[in-house]
Amino acid sequence: MNDAPQRPDPDILLAQVRAGEDRARRGRLKIFFGASAGVGKTYAMLSAARAAQAEGTPVTIGVVETHGRPETQALTQGLPRLPLREVAHKGHTLREFDLDAALAFGARHPDGLVLLDEFAHSNAPGSRHPKRWQDAEELLATGIDVWTTMNVQHLDSLNDVVSGITGVRVWETVPDRLFDEADEVVVVDLPPDELLERLHSGKVYLPTREGGGDDQRAERAAAHFFRKGNLLALRELALRRTADRVDDEVRAFRQAGAVRPVWPNRESLLACVGPGPAADKVVRCAARMAAQLDLPWHAVHVQALSREPSAATQKALDLAESLGASVSSFSDRDPAAALVRHAREHNLSRLVLGRARRRRPWSRPLAERIAAVAGDLELLQVAEPSGAREREGAAPAAEPPRGPRWPGYLAAGLACALTAVLATPLIPVLELSNIVMIFLLIVVAIALRYGRGPAVLAAFLGVALFDFYFVPPRFTLAVSDVQYLVTFGVMLVVALAIGQLTAVLRQQADAATRRERRVRALHDMSRDLSAALLPEQVADIGARFVRAEFGMPSTLLAADLNDRLQPLPGGQAPVDMAVAQWAFERGEPAGRGTDTLPASATLVVPLKAPMRVRGALVLDPGGARALDTEQRRALGACASLLAISLERIHYIEVAQHSTVQIESERLRNSLLAAISHDLRTPLASLVGLGEALRLTPPALSPAQAELAEAIAQSARRMAALVNNLLDMARLQAGAVPLQRAWQPLEEVVGSALAACGDALHGRAIQVDLPADLPLLQFDAVLMERVLVNLLENAAKYTPPGSAIRLWAEADAEAVRLRVDDHGPGLPRGQEARVFEKFERGARESATPGVGLGLAIGRAIVEAHGGRIEGHNRTREGRVEGARIEITLPRGTPPPADNPPP
Repeated sequence: MNDAPQRPDPDILLAQVRAGEDRARRGRLKIFFGASAGVGKTYAMLSAARAAQAEGTPVTIGVVETHGRPETQALTQGLPRLPLREVAHKGHTLREFDLDAALAFGARHPDGLVLLDEFAHSNAPGSRHPKRWQDAEELLATGIDVWTTMNVQHLDSLNDVVSGITGVRVWETVPDRLFDEADEVVVVDLPPDELLERLHSGKVYLPTREGGGDDQRAERAAAHFFRKGNLLALRELALRRTADRVDDEVRAFRQAGAVRPVWPNRESLLACVGPGPAADKVVRCAARMAAQLDLPWHAVHVQALSREPSAATQKALDLAESLGASVSSFSDRDPAAALVRHAREHNLSRLVLGRARRRRPWSRPLAERIAAVAGDLELLQVAEPSGAREREGAAPAAEPPRGPRWPGYLAAGLACALTAVLATPLIPVLELSNIVMIFLLIVVAIALRYGRGPAVLAAFLGVALFDFYFVPPRFTLAVSDVQYLVTFGVMLVVALAIGQLTAVLRQQADAATRRERRVRALHDMSRDLSAALLPEQVADIGARFVRAEFGMPSTLLAADLNDRLQPLPGGQAPVDMAVAQWAFERGEPAGRGTDTLPASATLVVPLKAPMRVRGALVLDPGGARALDTEQRRALGACASLLAISLERIHYIEVAQHSTVQIESERLRNSLLAAISHDLRTPLASLVGLGEALRLTPPALSPAQAELAEAIAQSARRMAALVNNLLDMARLQAGAVPLQRAWQPLEEVVGSALAACGDALHGRAIQVDLPADLPLLQFDAVLMERVLVNLLENAAKYTPPGSAIRLWAEADAEAVRLRVDDHGPGLPRGQEARVFEKFERGARESATPGVGLGLAIGRAIVEAHGGRIEGHNRTREGRVEGARIEITLPRGTPPPADNPPP
C-alpha cells in the first residue's frame, strides 16, 4: 500500500489557516501537569523560565508559590516579579495576582511571558475574575504568553473520579477545554516511592517547627492522600489524560495531511451496525470491549442510497449512543469502502461486525470485502444471536405498513400479455431479436414504475410468453432448436439485470428527490427566517416547516428574562411545561422517542444557539411512527435555524435598546450643558447679592442676617450642582484637556483638605502619606476636584464627628490612594453602580446631592489612565465603613536637572 500522504482537503486547510490566524493573535499557554502536589511542577516551570530568559524572552513572575522550599526559592532569584494586589476579606488582607500589572507588563513587552502558579486557584472576593484561569484567559487574549501549573484532580471531568479514589474532594477546578486547547502540556512525573520519600523528608508538607507537629502532619497526609495506591491511580489518570490530548493532536494531524493508513498508536473500536438481527449484539459486544480495555469507540451504519435505516437499526444506533459511542450514519453504494474510509479518517484500527452468511455463491461477506480493501485493519466478527435465522425472515414489527403490492404484479402480467398480443401480428415484419427488445423495454418500464419485484415477474413472464407465442413450435413451451435455450437464458439474465438496475436507479432518484426537497425546504425556511423581525414570525415559519416536512403540529417556546419558557402565538401542539422546562434547562431532547420521559405525548427539542439555549420546540407526533435518522437530522437543522433566528432577534433588540440609551444619554448631556450655562450667571449674581445684602448699611437685624446667609448658602450649593452638571457633560464630551505635570501627591491632598474645611469641621482627619511616595503625572486641579468630592461624600454620608482616614501606598507599577470612612458603607451589591451618573446610595434621602460626585471622579481618574473602586471594610462580618481606592499609574518621571555649579 502507498503510505504517502494524499492531497489534503481544501476545507480542512482553510479551517487550519483561520485557526492559525486566531492562534497568532493569542498568547501561548503552557501547562506543567502533574499527578499530585510535590512532583516538582513549580520547579520545572521555573527552570524552563530561566532558560527562556537566558534566550532573551522577557519573563516575569505573576504568582509563584514556593511553599518555603529552598531549592524552588533559589530559582526565583533573578526573575522579575510583579507586585501582588492586596484585597481585604473578612478582616484579613489577602495578597492576590495583579492582573492589571500583568497587562501593563504585556503592553511594554509584546513577546513577554507571565508565570502563574496554581492554575485552579480561586481569587479573593472582589477580584475582577473569580478564578485564576480566567485571569490567564484575559492575558492570552491580549497576546501575552502564560505558563502555569496544575494537578490532575483539578480537571473538571476527573474531579469526582479523584475524590472517589482519595476520599478528598477538591473544589477548585479548571474546565477541560483549557487543558485541551493549551499550546503545550509538559507532564511532570515522579514515581510514588520517590514522592513518599519527599513527603517524609518534609519537601511536600513543610515542618511546623512546633515541637514535633511536623511528623504528625506528614503522617496524616500520608494516611489520607499520599498513599501509594492513591498515587499510582493518580499517576495513571494523569498519563491517560495526557495521552487523550496527544491522541487528539494525532487525529488532527492525520486529517490535515490526509494520511490514509491507520496508525495503531492507540487501540480503538469501530462497531459496524448492519440491518440484520445481530446489530444489537454488535453494539453491546463493542461496548463491553471498550469498557474492559478503556478504549474510545464509534458506531457507524452505512445504508443503501435508496433506503432509509430500519427501526431495528435506529434502535441499535440509539443504544450505541447511550453506551458512550460516537454515532454516525450515512449512505454509500459500497458499505465496505465507506467503513474503511471512516476507520482511516478517525484512526480506528479494530472493526467489530456481525458474522454474515454467504447468501449467494458469488457474493462475499462484508468482512471479506473489508479485508480485501484494507489489510491493515483488524476485524472481529460477532456470532449471530440465537434465533437470528428464524427472525431474519420475519418483517420487523416496527417497520411502517406499506401499500398493497398486487397492483404492480398485476400491471406486470397485463403489460407482458398485451405486448405478446400486440407483437404477434408483427412476426412477418420483425425479427425475433427485435421482439425480445420489446419485452426488455417492458421490463424497464415496469421497474421504473413499480420497482424490483414486478420487474422480476415481468422478466420471467416475458421469457415464457416469448417462447409460447413467437418461438417455433408456436403456442407451446416446447423448443425445436436448442439454440433458443441460450436465447431464453440470455434474455432472462438481461431482463433481470436491467430490471434490478432500473429499480435501484429509481429508488436512488426517489431518495435524491426527497433529500433535495428537504434541503430546499430548509433553504426556504432559512431565507424566511433571515427576514423575520419578531419571535412570532419565527414561530409561524417553524410551524409551517414542521407541518410540511413531518406532518405534525408544533409549538415554539421562547425563554423570557427569568429563563422561564413562554409559548409563542400560533402553536397547535399541546405543551407539558414540566417536560419543556427540563429539556430547556439541560439542553437535551425529552419526551416521546427519547430516553427521558418517553411516556410523554409530545417531543421537546431544545433550541441551542451559539451563545445559549433560546427556547424549545414542541412537536405532537400523534399516531405517527418514530422519526428516522434523516428526519432527526432535518429536525435538528430546523431547531438550529430557529435558535439562531431567536438569538439574532434578541441581539437586534439589545442593539436597539443600546442605541436608544446612547441617544438619550447624548440628549441629556446636551440639555445639562445648555441648562448649566444658562444658570451659571444668575446663580453667580444671586451669591453676590446675598453677600452684598449682609454688608450693605444699615446693618441687618439678626433675623435678616440669618435669612441673607441662608440665601447665599443655597445659591452656593446650587452653583456647585450646576458646575458638577457642566463638568460631567464636558468630561463625557472629551472637551476637558488634561494639564499634566510631574508633582507630589501631598500637595493636592493638602489643597483638597483646605477646600473641604467647612464640610470636615468637627471631624478627625487622619492623613498617612509615606515620605517616599514617587512623583506622579496628573492634572492638579482635576485631581483636587476628585479628592474634594470623595471627602465631601465621606462627610455627608457618615455620622457627625466620625473619623476619616486618607492614606496611600506605592508599588512597582502604581500608587494607590484610599479614603476610609466610618459610616454605613456602600449598598451591598451596588459597589460599582455608585460611580454611575445620578446614582445615590439611597433612593430617598435627606442628604443633599444628585449623585454626580463619584461619577465625575471616575471620569477624571480614567482620563489619567487609572481606576477608582469602592468596597466595604468589614471585620468579623460587620461593616465598619466604606473605602474608595484610586489607582494611578506610576510611570517614570524625567531626571532632575543638575544645579549649576
